[in-house]
Amino acid sequence: MKFISRKIIEIGRELSELDRFTFDFIRVLREHTPYVIVSGYVAILLGRSRASEDIDIFIPPMRLEGVKALVVGLGKAGFECIQAESHDEIFGYLKDKYAVRFARKNAVIPNIELKFTKTAVDNLTLKDAITVKIGKDALMISPLEMQIAFKEEILKSPKDIEDARHLRNIGEGHLDNGLIQGYRKMLHGLY
Repeated sequence: MKFISRKIIEIGRELSELDRFTFDFIRVLREHTPYVIVSGYVAILLGRSRASEDIDIFIPPMRLEGVKALVVGLGKAGFECIQAESHDEIFGYLKDKYAVRFARKNAVIPNIELKFTKTAVDNLTLKDAITVKIGKDALMISPLEMQIAFKEEILKSPKDIEDARHLRNIGEGHLDNGLIQGYRKMLHGLY
């Protein structure tokens, strides 16, 4: 792994099954909207050895027509929503600030947990996303400082604390500790 800049990380490894699943979904998603991957998969992508059944993704709020086009594109790529069938129902969940889950057809795991941004922190995470390059492709992930702050300040489970520790270790010398503290204060006031 190589930190090219504060906004670009390059990884030189073979893709796992979870990576391939994520890239297949993202190739469709990025044709329709900006996005940012958050939570556990960020640590996994960056080398933490642990299992995950889902990939959490924020997108900006979209109109019904945009959601319909996205769902059609995902369907053509072999994905389906596992909790709703109609475009209107999927849009309703998202609009009402609930996540929707997509998996490969006839599967449940792994899945993508897709949600509209809801808070200023979500929007900031989307705006400040960083690029992770793997081979000829790339993914947009949350800034590592935000991931660390959220996992240490809000989630606090043993798994999340280990994720944050991993991100601190791999990011040593590249992280902005003042930014982590600023995010922690911002998060503390929201949750």
